[in-house]
Amino acid sequence: MRGPDKMVRMSNVTPVVIAVLLAELAPAVAFGCAAERAAGIVNRWPLFLRLAFPALLGLPYLVIAVSQHTFRWQWFGLYTALPVVIAGLLARAAVADPEQRGNWRDGLILLALGLAVDLRWLDSAWPSGLRGLNNLLLVDAGLYGFLAIRHLSGTGFDFHLQWSDWKTGLRELVFFAPAVIVLGLALGFIHPHANVPPIGKAGLTWAGIFVFVAIPEELFFRAWVQNLLERRVGRLAALLIASVLFGLSHFNKRSAHFNWRYVLLATIAGIFYGRAWRERRRVPASTITHACVDWLWSWWF
Repeated sequence: MRGPDKMVRMSNVTPVVIAVLLAELAPAVAFGCAAERAAGIVNRWPLFLRLAFPALLGLPYLVIAVSQHTFRWQWFGLYTALPVVIAGLLARAAVADPEQRGNWRDGLILLALGLAVDLRWLDSAWPSGLRGLNNLLLVDAGLYGFLAIRHLSGTGFDFHLQWSDWKTGLRELVFFAPAVIVLGLALGFIHPHANVPPIGKAGLTWAGIFVFVAIPEELFFRAWVQNLLERRVGRLAALLIASVLFGLSHFNKRSAHFNWRYVLLATIAGIFYGRAWRERRRVPASTITHACVDWLWSWWF
């Protein structure tokens, strides 16, 4: 759950920024629309090329930093090397864990990516208003590593939307909404207010939340974390652990201190998002639930 103040909003937008944004979205679109084909193409390359290729993810930082006069060699080196390190570790994980039950390298990468985003370790590399580009870069690095190198199965990162995605996603929204509204009001965390947005603005807001907030979070917590946990601890325990981790990722939102109310409500939300994902192992289903919750909250709570 995120209010509008917690969405990654981009400002300082120029034609260069738009071009970089589209370039960063391209890998997600490729894997979301043709994951097997994309992974198959990568798999035919020599090992050195497969591992070195994600170094190109350093280019978006280079373009933005040069255009904004904020270039630093250390940041360029990090954004060039980090995706290569991720690919290398996941290549080793694929060899060490062919059954895909989860390897320490998987956990290390997920921990590093999660903390980097949640604690904003890399935000200072980017000009004001453009930190969302950092998050997209990390998503691209993770997608390449887990889908093209690790060949992680069962992620459900397939955005050929199906009727079942909407049915499942909206069903979980209906189950979740009454509980969170009652609890949120009781805790004084949410405050209803009248707001009827124009249809066009409402639609664009929902689409923005869907693409830039819900998809990255559902990819991380459901397709990667919950997916891998299920193979070790079972469906129920994986759902609960992934939901608690999702809740804890909100500990510093809307507060300078540990925001336990946000953590509690986000944990409950994570249970319903996880239920939506695991029904058919489809990221679009949980993303629909997630986007609708955030969208409704942004306008009326």
